[in-house]
Amino acid sequence: MANAAKSSTGVPPWETIEEIFDVKAPPSSSPIDGVVSSDVTIDPSRSLWFRQYVPTSAVATSDALPVVVYYHGGGFLVWSPDCKPYDDLCRILARELSVIVVSVNYRLAPEHRCPTQYDDGLEALKFIDRTKIDGFPEKADIGKCFLAGDSAGGNLAHHVAVQAAQLEFQGGAHMAHLKRGASASFSLKPLRFELFAAHHAKRASVLQTLLGFKNDHIGAGLRCRESLISLERMDFAWKQFLPIGSDRDHPAANVFGSKSNDVSLLKFPPTLVIAGGLDPFRDWHRQYYEWLIKSEKDAKMVEYPNAPHAFYAFSELPEY
Repeated sequence: MANAAKSSTGVPPWETIEEIFDVKAPPSSSPIDGVVSSDVTIDPSRSLWFRQYVPTSAVATSDALPVVVYYHGGGFLVWSPDCKPYDDLCRILARELSVIVVSVNYRLAPEHRCPTQYDDGLEALKFIDRTKIDGFPEKADIGKCFLAGDSAGGNLAHHVAVQAAQLEFQGGAHMAHLKRGASASFSLKPLRFELFAAHHAKRASVLQTLLGFKNDHIGAGLRCRESLISLERMDFAWKQFLPIGSDRDHPAANVFGSKSNDVSLLKFPPTLVIAGGLDPFRDWHRQYYEWLIKSEKDAKMVEYPNAPHAFYAFSELPEY
């Protein structure tokens, strides 16, 4: 990653944040807090892989488990599924929600600019749909597939959902390997998406999406003093991520701008948007939610008034 200019706001630059939080956690075939995990390679030539999390409770139940495809945050510049905060978060999601979590490793900017991350995110869905995956439970219900993401990962989840809404899926190649006696209708379900992400507090769902557009600094600047995120840092991240010469009215950043996809014409999935009251992006989350409603899409929004950006990644924080 290219070095960021040192912050004049007192907020640590990207490389400092990366060093603080990027402690690696290996996968574990032995249960940790009731969840086993393993890494699955999709395409080694582009370091495209995912870590899957399976709750051990799945063994004791006959119920089919939904699949949550998770895209991590980090401004499109840092972190990965084996970063310990995200490993912990996805393990909690799998255990508390009784779901299979697929945490996708996508390529990062600036070496790989937009739309590389969206291509990787969609390819992971296609891989899950068409491939028999080692260690993927036969009780996985690919017909209940949720797209999840936080911050940059929330942005990624949105754009992957837009692309996925325009495709036909097989319904999961691994479903052909159901054990005898399993429901036939289960294997025939098409892959279906909902936009979803869960936080550490055992109940709510969160999509603190990384959004941006020109002249977007006024409201956000007032809250940056309460956040890990600074306007300076986000300006740097967008410049590293967007195609060279683009500004933040590019549809990757301004998802509800005039240049963006008209989701009213798509089978866009039901969406749950959660914002933190101290998040610099809070106003953008509300605009995103209102845009979905205006587009006649099924959407709900929940706000935690005292929560900062990325609060769900810190299990030490109190419930909001």
